[in-house]
Amino acid sequence: MGIEAETVERMVAWRRDLHAHPELAFQEVRTADLVARELAACGLSVKTGLGRTGVVGTLNRGDGPAIGLRADMDALPIQESTGAAHASRTPGVMHACGHDGHVAMLLGAARHLASRTDLSGTVHFIFQPAEELEGGGRAMVEDGLFRQFPCDSVYGLHNWPGLPLGTFATRIGAIMASLDTFEITVAGFGTHAAMPECGTDTLVVVSEIVLALQTIVSRRIAPTEPVVLSVTQIHGGDAYNVIPERAVIRGTVRCLSDTVRKRVAELVEAIAGGIAATHGARADVSYRFGYPATVNTGDAVGIALKAAAAVPDITVRHGDVVPSMASEDFAYMLEACPGAYAWIGTDGAERGAPLHNPAYDFNDDALPVGAAYWAAVTTRLLGAR
Repeated sequence: MGIEAETVERMVAWRRDLHAHPELAFQEVRTADLVARELAACGLSVKTGLGRTGVVGTLNRGDGPAIGLRADMDALPIQESTGAAHASRTPGVMHACGHDGHVAMLLGAARHLASRTDLSGTVHFIFQPAEELEGGGRAMVEDGLFRQFPCDSVYGLHNWPGLPLGTFATRIGAIMASLDTFEITVAGFGTHAAMPECGTDTLVVVSEIVLALQTIVSRRIAPTEPVVLSVTQIHGGDAYNVIPERAVIRGTVRCLSDTVRKRVAELVEAIAGGIAATHGARADVSYRFGYPATVNTGDAVGIALKAAAAVPDITVRHGDVVPSMASEDFAYMLEACPGAYAWIGTDGAERGAPLHNPAYDFNDDALPVGAAYWAAVTTRLLGAR
């Protein structure tokens, strides 16, 4: 199941080239061109422009199951501080989430599998744009991903700092949380800072709302239900001596349960409206449901774990890992098709920087491990004749 040395060298070269030339969501033109070119060089049929900048390469080996293997391609708006020779050449943009590694691993698997003749079925290599908050997974599904490329199951893999290299982790059910955002606009009556009794102090209202929102998790939702509600922005006022008549709160909510997700939305609106009314102000709540929870199916998790067991470099397997409250738009693909999402450890002897950190860099030693996992999933599902 090992990946050829030449392919490993190619993966490292691809990964570092992609790292040096990161592209933001739906701007992955150079990345998509590289992916399409390398897939075509392997003899795969290639579809570009799906979900705007997405790419799908298809390996057809006759009758048998059809599966999808997915990698995300976009970078983040972060100024890199790694100092690496292959550091980003684009100011303010970097691959701080390891999507460069994801692309390289899946390209390596495609190259490896394209040379094999012992498979029966079809593999769709799905290279997805805009995972970082822009919903590229949804865009591909809505653009006909599974209509044009029907799959019996679909699989995703994400590098995971904090897990040692050689570790594989997944679980049945929700493995990543949903992601919703809210904006609360508090409208009052502005006045001189020395005469608060003449107006409505929107900043006092905002302060009480921020504190009260935390009671949703601590007092309104059962402690057995994971929820994270974070206020991330407060805006209001421009002068020292003016109480503003408008202030804004923004934040995010992450849940593993759809029922809890809807309940939190109701509570945010009720609490904000109630507190504002108590002070004679008005709270307008805009609550936006974003990425759903990433929910794995049992059969696919079983396949993923058995495939991981076939990779010699994967020495530790967790089949019931604690879910992350971060979010992942592979969730949209899992809503449309059964499958499994998993994490692969990337920490070496010492733990590196976390995801979304300016000092983060993908561990190239994980490239052959991830590619071998993709090959093992394919072998298990498409079988050997």
